[in-house]
Amino acid sequence: MKTDGGKMSEEPVTLDLERLYSATGQAKLADLPRYEQAVLAQVPAGARVVLTGRAPIWLYLRVAHLLHGRANVLSYLSPPAGLHEPLEIFNHDPR
Repeated sequence: MKTDGGKMSEEPVTLDLERLYSATGQAKLADLPRYEQAVLAQVPAGARVVLTGRAPIWLYLRVAHLLHGRANVLSYLSPPAGLHEPLEIFNHDPR
């Protein structure tokens, strides 16, 4: 979150899930704890988050579950699938 003259503005945190496993070239279930730690390190409490990138569905589902209760808003963006604007998955923003 940034403050601009006392006014709050939020920039979403964009997580490209492919970057979690790009060093190995393939997501591995055995590496899930490492992926989870990397996600939590990038997402502050109350953040707006956009998930994107090539990744297996199990990784998307696990990250979404992990962020429920931490992120206020979670969205999904996939231009190759025809989504050119983020699709909202959940919104718990109290405003």
